[in-house]
Amino acid sequence: MAYERALLKSFGNESETLATRYLEDAGYRIIERNFYARKLGEIDIIAQKEGVLHFIEVKSGKANFDPVYNMTPAKIRRVINSAYYYLKVKNLDPTFSIDALIMRKGSVELIENITL
Repeated sequence: MAYERALLKSFGNESETLATRYLEDAGYRIIERNFYARKLGEIDIIAQKEGVLHFIEVKSGKANFDPVYNMTPAKIRRVINSAYYYLKVKNLDPTFSIDALIMRKGSVELIENITL
């Protein structure tokens, strides 16, 4: 069981590294990775582009499962709550966006301004 968790964590880290490269190539400046807000959740990537702060959740999948289905309302709520916490802790009041970066076999899709 510990081995499976380690593999999943490794796969997640690799996906986030690829996502970071994708965002940088698209003109985003990476501010922070894996920001953890205790009891609220984690934000995979915080980046900035054209004056907008982006809180980005990375979802990737293997085989025949589409990772977009892992973007549940509960997960989106956790990202939103963590983003507000980040803004409060950093004393920021910028324009921001909650985004999802979906990595499928052979493609990457950035979905901006996801909402419930």
